[in-house]
Amino acid sequence: MKIEAPWLHHPGTEALCALLEGAGFQALFVGGCVRNALLGMAVSDIDIATDARPETVSDMAQKAGFRVIPTGIGHGTVTVIADHLAHEVTTFRRDVETDGRRAIIAYAASVAEDAARRDFTMNALYADMRGAVIDPLGGLPDLLARRVRFVGDAETRIREDYLRILRFFRFHASHGDPEAGLDAGGLAACAALSAGIETLSRERIGAEMRKLLSAADPAPSVAAMAQSGVLAQVLPGADPRALAPLVHLEAGEPPRWLRRLAVLGGEEAGNRLRLSRQETTDLGLVRDEIGEGSSAAALGWKLGEGLARDVILARAALLESPLPDHWQAEIARGAAAVFPVTAADLMPALQGPALGQRLRELEAQWLASGLTAGKAALLG
Repeated sequence: MKIEAPWLHHPGTEALCALLEGAGFQALFVGGCVRNALLGMAVSDIDIATDARPETVSDMAQKAGFRVIPTGIGHGTVTVIADHLAHEVTTFRRDVETDGRRAIIAYAASVAEDAARRDFTMNALYADMRGAVIDPLGGLPDLLARRVRFVGDAETRIREDYLRILRFFRFHASHGDPEAGLDAGGLAACAALSAGIETLSRERIGAEMRKLLSAADPAPSVAAMAQSGVLAQVLPGADPRALAPLVHLEAGEPPRWLRRLAVLGGEEAGNRLRLSRQETTDLGLVRDEIGEGSSAAALGWKLGEGLARDVILARAALLESPLPDHWQAEIARGAAAVFPVTAADLMPALQGPALGQRLRELEAQWLASGLTAGKAALLG
């Protein structure tokens, strides 16, 4: 089988691969770029595996006029910018020692050794510069069946890096067959070793959850996470039941992972997933407003269009209710509205705390009017 993709014929990619092969080294595309090309999905990163050592790659690339960045030199990786396109070039590796979070690696001599240390069979596919697929572990049938399966023994792979538990669910959401369900052996291993998630940094956990919740439909994967006990390790108290209704209601809406996180609930999401300060604030606003009952127009005015849409969709999913009539237009109307009373309209009669209190009262009246009451009506 061969892959065919525009990036395969990029001048910089062709030149870099020809440089390595011309010097007697292998230059094999690997991982996501091969996997996604075979499935007709978008490719964001170009990864190249080679038997050339990183210092050799750097020296050759620089002499050829390419820019080289030692992004992961300790792990055998350099980034080569060739004709404005970044390529992550990594020397074949094998694991020498692992502790569930990181690995001590040694350079390997063959593609088979390099493939054996990867997480899933669909990620252990290679292709040469002509697009011919190399499948050292028999992962191609898994990929074509959209089956996310660990390389070798699932528990061994997980003990090497417990983040692979979350990646198992994330890849099922993005690349798996929802009708076939998750690989039973992999799911059992994730359940058995879920306590290992506690050893991971919250930044790594948060990054995986962002990717998982950004998938077109993460609901089946998240439901499986809950059933296996993994979700409780990541986010205690989270409930996935509203996620599937939310995905259904979102038809035509771009997926927003923070909106989906809002309907999951759970304790201390901002801290446990290491959200930014703004993300934590936005998540709190959405969760608070879900139960407030504010109208779509009022939400548009208070939160802006993006968060207001999140609240309306999340509220409908959690309450198992239909979306309000004309909700999108009402949000837009609210976002464009201007509260007609200013502090100057109440001064000098009111000052300080009394002024703020009266403005809040008038604001409440204006919102109750559906954002239609004018200054005269409010002050009269």
